[in-house]
Amino acid sequence: IGAIERQVFDFLGFMWAPIIGNFFTIACTVIGLFGACQYRPKFIIVFTVWSLLWLGWNMFVICLYLEVGVLSRTNNLYILNIGTKNKSWWLEHGVGCRITNTSWLDEGSSVDSSRPIPPEEFVEGCMLQYYYVEVIHAAAQCLLSV
Repeated sequence: IGAIERQVFDFLGFMWAPIIGNFFTIACTVIGLFGACQYRPKFIIVFTVWSLLWLGWNMFVICLYLEVGVLSRTNNLYILNIGTKNKSWWLEHGVGCRITNTSWLDEGSSVDSSRPIPPEEFVEGCMLQYYYVEVIHAAAQCLLSV
């Protein structure tokens, strides 16, 4: 259920790498459940290996959004959106978030993407910044994959 919920919000934000990962998570979970019910060890091994990969991916996402080491959520975000220049749906739709200035639409300074994305400095009033919401999602996936 956690992967399906995350899949919905990743689709809303056009975050393609997590969408692909969520799809594989759902597929491997079905394979793992089938393997457990039918006593098929190879299926359980597939599920276990994918769970370890998924754990590593989510730990990377946490480090990326928290800007651990040389990672930067503004410079390295192309890893998550596979070059589409989209950002998390939570950037502008978080609880209490409002766009304070729309001049970025008129200037043409917005990045070419499939939807207009405000720069982070024009989104204010959020109870929880979008990168913390993404970190919470990734941490929940880490807990569920163990």
